[in-house]
Amino acid sequence: MTSTRAGDPAMSHAPGGFPGLPGLPGLAGLPGIPELSGLAGLGADGERAALAADAGDRTCRRAEFLVPPAPAGARHPETAYFAGNSLGLQPRATRDAISAVLDDWAVHAVEGHHRAAHPWLPYHAELREDAAALVGALPEETVVMNSLTVNLHLMMASFYRPAGERTRIVIEDHAFSSDSYAVRSQAVHHGLDPDETVVRLRPRPGEDCLRTEDVVDHLAREGHRTALVLLGGVNYLTGEFLDIPAITAAGRAAGCVVGWDLAHAAGNVPLALHDWDVDFAAWCSYKYLNGGPGAVAGCFVHRRHVTDPALPRLAGWWSTEQATRFEMRPELVPVPTADAWQISNPPILAMAPVRISLRMFAETGMAALRERSMALTGYLERLLGEVVRDRPLEIVTPADPARRGAQLSLRVTRGTAADLATRLHEAHGVLADVRRPDVIRLAPVPMYSTFHDCWRAADALAREVSPA
Repeated sequence: MTSTRAGDPAMSHAPGGFPGLPGLPGLAGLPGIPELSGLAGLGADGERAALAADAGDRTCRRAEFLVPPAPAGARHPETAYFAGNSLGLQPRATRDAISAVLDDWAVHAVEGHHRAAHPWLPYHAELREDAAALVGALPEETVVMNSLTVNLHLMMASFYRPAGERTRIVIEDHAFSSDSYAVRSQAVHHGLDPDETVVRLRPRPGEDCLRTEDVVDHLAREGHRTALVLLGGVNYLTGEFLDIPAITAAGRAAGCVVGWDLAHAAGNVPLALHDWDVDFAAWCSYKYLNGGPGAVAGCFVHRRHVTDPALPRLAGWWSTEQATRFEMRPELVPVPTADAWQISNPPILAMAPVRISLRMFAETGMAALRERSMALTGYLERLLGEVVRDRPLEIVTPADPARRGAQLSLRVTRGTAADLATRLHEAHGVLADVRRPDVIRLAPVPMYSTFHDCWRAADALAREVSPA
């Protein structure tokens, strides 16, 4: 079966089309990306065409990553890895970066704070420029620290200030569970009933994704009761890329603080947080950013807030200015940057992989990655269109390329998603992510996924799911 996949109006940050490829919205003539107009569908000709496209692809950096081997008995030696929206692959340079930190520790001990190849005292500052460029921020608005939900709590300590009737927190109904737990606990922390305080926005009946106009309409009607809007930039379940500038503008016009969880957006879609007037945002680094399991996260605070000394913050040793930090004063001297939200000294061993990954993103650029992402995802969508036509599968991700990132989510309507994912991996070496009970997520990550990976995924689904 197929999905209705209703569409929103075009988003203000939608990229231009790439004309020339029949049936796909603009995937031809991209710098460093092969001509795709001759790509066939499933079958041997389709596989040969996908391999030829990969041979001409100058943007993909797959060779710089460690790709897991496929299970014994699979047709291909390497895994076709589609779980980068859960945990990204390891860059080959990561091991050396971590070893270098260990070597500096062995040679310099405490003096490594100043004498290491990358001195530890200002280490987090080395990541600032690349992190800022990744999310469209000014360097002073960006800091790499902590983990995602910890950063959300630090942001809410400053920006969720319920008063009078303005107490509500707006999230999406399909928010990641950690966000739900965080906002509910914040309501309790302020002595409020979380069931009344947290408002969960739901898609229209029969649809899977939120419509921008519905979010904007809710804020127009209920904004006077809303203290905080906290949505996911790209929804983890459906892969929908929300219209961040339009929703941010609507929330701020209603007097709300607007923050964004960018766990599935950072390194996946183009962002312009400063220009979009976002109040704050946080993201993790272990998905598209390939920083490793539990990697150090990132945080954005708009410049109008970082220069406001009256804004309440939770504080610790690293919140104060570096010049006087070791004078051990009883009162801190805040800095007019996002660094003021730091609490403790940075974990250098955990930051080393993030530094490597951010440098790779800076070298390639989000514009080129977005172009390649749209090509890969569009190609995979076309192949899946052949598969789902007569099978108990449904694509729930928006059909408009501007409304999605590097993810297509499939609803399994016969059997279980977990069982299907196991068969895809064990028999075909296609590793997808499962969201129980009925969703399989396929993420063709533009940094390392290939057109042949996409062909393998569609071919495996066609073989493992019999027609309805």
